[in-house]
Amino acid sequence: MSKERLQKVMAAAGVGSRRKCEELIAAGRVYVNGQVVQTPGSKADPARDQIVVDGKPLKVVATHHYYKLHKPRGVLSDSEGGERRTVLDLAPAEAGRLFPVGRLDLHSEGLILLTDDGELAHRLTPPRYEHPKTYYVLVERVPTTTALLTLRQGVELPEGRTAPAEVEVVQELPVDLALSRGPTEGVWLRIVLREGKKRQIRSMTAAVGYPTLRLVSWALGPLTLGKLALGECVPLAPAEVRALRQAAGLAVERAPARVAKSLPQRPGARPQTAGRGSAGRGSAGRGSAGRGSAGRGSAGRGSADDRPAGRTRGVPRRPRAA
Repeated sequence: MSKERLQKVMAAAGVGSRRKCEELIAAGRVYVNGQVVQTPGSKADPARDQIVVDGKPLKVVATHHYYKLHKPRGVLSDSEGGERRTVLDLAPAEAGRLFPVGRLDLHSEGLILLTDDGELAHRLTPPRYEHPKTYYVLVERVPTTTALLTLRQGVELPEGRTAPAEVEVVQELPVDLALSRGPTEGVWLRIVLREGKKRQIRSMTAAVGYPTLRLVSWALGPLTLGKLALGECVPLAPAEVRALRQAAGLAVERAPARVAKSLPQRPGARPQTAGRGSAGRGSAGRGSAGRGSAGRGSAGRGSADDRPAGRTRGVPRRPRAA
């Protein structure tokens, strides 16, 4: 195996995202062949070099693990929460060392991806890759056309102008979505972002005069929350893993091909083998992965006046209880 950047090697081994690994290197917590390494861009060969992180030898991960979690409100999405419960506390004990991809603040809920695949995390997290992230956001009343247009085209925040987003008023939430107890009175917006600033949606809606009452993460690229119950954490289906890695522009990890077994033959009959399909296709379900999460709203639709952008027909349907 040839040498690669140290943070990439560490991320591939499940230590964390590349950014997290870069922080560990800069802090002097990584040793290569007995020498501390703090130089950015240093390279190592995991097959030949002895890499130690926080006193523990680095182990190369043969196969990666992928889980999706329905994060409840009141749970931290960081890997280290002190005395507070984190998303890793909700992962199965046999899942091994995982880390969250992306973040939701303490009071937000919904989809969180947990994995030990650092390369995938690196492709999904930085804004430059522009992977769509879909949220349902509860506000007090119907925003004006001007407010919606501003949200779509970009909001001026202290840290800079936000990128264009897809924003629309919705009458109903996904039928499979299970919400925890909390506010449901108001108007739901469907917002699709392709960047991820800290508390971005809450800052955006507050800036145009419609503070966020509730925020639910529904989809990350082709991966959706689906029917996951509140607090539930399950492995991704093979089809979901394939869809995520393909959306990230990564090669799909394939299971070893199965060898077809010969069936007993009658005298004079043609040879036959078990199964009609080719070996190694697997049994990925149809699922919801891969449908994509592109919204229907388009930036700039309508005139920029201060009239309400739409009239709700009462309160949106209350999703099934968690």
